[in-house]
Amino acid sequence: MSRNQFWKQLIVKFRKLIRFQRLPGLLLAVVCIVVINRWLPAEAGGSEINPQLRDQVLQIIRENPEAILETVQAYQKKQQEAQQKAQQSFLQQIKADSKAVIGASPTKGAKNGKVLLIEFSDFQCPYCAKAHDTLKEFMAKHSDTVTLTYKHLPLASIHAEALPAAKAAWAAGQQGKFWQFHDALFTNQKQLGEALYQSTAKSLGLDLAKFERDRTSSAAATAINQDLEIAEKLGVEGTPFFVMNGQPLPGAVQLSDLEAALAQINQSTK
Repeated sequence: MSRNQFWKQLIVKFRKLIRFQRLPGLLLAVVCIVVINRWLPAEAGGSEINPQLRDQVLQIIRENPEAILETVQAYQKKQQEAQQKAQQSFLQQIKADSKAVIGASPTKGAKNGKVLLIEFSDFQCPYCAKAHDTLKEFMAKHSDTVTLTYKHLPLASIHAEALPAAKAAWAAGQQGKFWQFHDALFTNQKQLGEALYQSTAKSLGLDLAKFERDRTSSAAATAINQDLEIAEKLGVEGTPFFVMNGQPLPGAVQLSDLEAALAQINQSTK
């Protein structure tokens, strides 16, 4: 089949899609038009696409812009519904098996608390630094009933030191000093960089050779990627992000927000 024959058939199908409002198919047709017209080379020995045929397709698009818009909106809605379904499923999993969700991530507070607070955070995020102060106050009051676990969510595309800092903190955790290293990174957030990682490791008395091996290891990358996968399942798009017993708490929450969520959980379990 020549390219011109293909386009003639596509025009016929395109008109039917418009007529019967087959929106997913219409979107696919538009994508095909763009790809074929802009990126695919002409077949060997074949002729270029007839401009008249191309104009016919473009005219159909111009005459039916609402169909294109409806297609995009329908697709976006479908994607959102799928994401919400996946999120709810994972939140139920958190309630049913919190230990599996914690995995090998660092924890503090109650050893087997009735309340699990999951924190997704980025060491270079200024909002995470604010949330860090809030969490310290909250956990000081509720460490006997709340288990806090930390999940790495380095936003490497906008924070150059987010991933190196996460790997350094993970490496400190391999020597039992995650939370001390964690606190130092947030306290000195404006100084994030190699000098801070090295000086913090020394001040905490870490085995520096092991620290260096661990933070550059594939195990560090794997652990952080596992946290990123959990964040993706939850549809987390920014930091900080918290989940308390399956209840999402996005953004830089205030102490009052954490207290209210905890009170609600305590009330529901009476």
